[in-house]
Amino acid sequence: MKISNGINEKCAVFGIWDGKEAARYAYFGLFALQHRGQEQTGIASTDGKKIFSYKKSGLVSQVYTEKIIKSLEGFAAIGHNRYSTSRGSSTKHAQPIVHNDKFAFAHNGNLPNTKALEDFLKNNKIVTKGHSDSELMAKAIGFYMDKGMSLSKAVEKAYPLFTGAFSCVALSTKELVAFRDPRGIRPLVVGTNGEETVFASETCGLRTVNAKFLREVLPGELVTVSKSGMKSTILATADPKFDIFEFVYFSRHDCKILGQSVYEVRKNFGKMLFKENPKLKLDLIVPVPETAIPSAIGYSHASGVPFEMALNKNRYIHRTFIEPTQANREQKIKMKLTVLRSLVTGKRVGVIDDSIVRGNTSRDIAKMFFDSGAKEVHFLVASAPVKFPDFYGIDTPRQENLISSQKTIEETRQFIGATSLTFLSIDGMVKATGLPKGRLCLSAFNGEYPLPIYEHEKEIKYDSLRFKN
Repeated sequence: MKISNGINEKCAVFGIWDGKEAARYAYFGLFALQHRGQEQTGIASTDGKKIFSYKKSGLVSQVYTEKIIKSLEGFAAIGHNRYSTSRGSSTKHAQPIVHNDKFAFAHNGNLPNTKALEDFLKNNKIVTKGHSDSELMAKAIGFYMDKGMSLSKAVEKAYPLFTGAFSCVALSTKELVAFRDPRGIRPLVVGTNGEETVFASETCGLRTVNAKFLREVLPGELVTVSKSGMKSTILATADPKFDIFEFVYFSRHDCKILGQSVYEVRKNFGKMLFKENPKLKLDLIVPVPETAIPSAIGYSHASGVPFEMALNKNRYIHRTFIEPTQANREQKIKMKLTVLRSLVTGKRVGVIDDSIVRGNTSRDIAKMFFDSGAKEVHFLVASAPVKFPDFYGIDTPRQENLISSQKTIEETRQFIGATSLTFLSIDGMVKATGLPKGRLCLSAFNGEYPLPIYEHEKEIKYDSLRFKN
């Protein structure tokens, strides 16, 4: 859980073909995927003749009304939830992007370099200034559609221009398409309920509309759905490098990724954390809700230390526009989290979180436990130190604001004020997933970027204190 100043969600995409009320199903799918983006949401639909669309800032449950859903007519729809990773949070950049009323486009991911795209568009006298990477992608596809190509053919032609991480859905009056980058860094799955074909960022988006999981959209694959059925086209050679942070934090724990249960992987993180550090003496293990709960259960099972929900989250808090006046950070965190004093007084408490980014929230939480009477507060982190920023669709701080890139583990412990601080190793994380190390993107932890990051290379420093950890 990131209270503030941490790593934020990316985006969610959803698509459905041949639904009786496609926009309504898109609403349900986006609701299930709300955790992936909470700034803006949008839906585009088609009745086979026109493209209809609506997008606005806010949560899915707040943005759409019955009147809006009914105005989004048609048998097919795509949807998008956004947390800004490119060009800021203005509604101007909300998705789906509609191009010349011919198609709508939604993108989860990020292109660290858009030079090839921009050069192509400029050479064809298309304005690029002020546009996000997603908007540039839509313009490139639109260029070929304006020449008379079908949506699927236009995507196939524009695909080589897309240099980065992307899991996308797009909709014309005749086709629904879904496609991924060759590394498959961000997730995308396809399912069916026998009648409709459904695409979603995660499997939880399928279940909400009663669709059964068929398979993942493959890295480098374009899947096209039309009245003729479903067709697969391989656009690039796959070199899978799935982002392990989906297991650590982003994906809902009731989902499956690469055949693995996210819940079980997170439990394994906790088990591995105990296995790597078995001598720590604790009276209880407490998760920082919500993402760390399975890891805390795993640690408790492996160690025999009792699990307690001694840190409680106000489930109705999303974001507030009323600023606390005194002791800003401390007041904000107390609005969101409270400690059950009776459980922790005089106890050696193990607090488990999914990750530490800036360290500010961890410091606030440690203080809350001490203020509530804890004898010792041992911070346990179910992932390795985050030392490098992401350029593939996660809104991370700059490297100089990542505490583990600037401080040793002992200095980080002193900063957050914990009795001890323990991280899971990178190898432990990988073992917990049950997947080969070469199948995963670990760039946030080891600085090994599977795709070029171009001009961002100059922002990365591989020396300093990080290798003293």
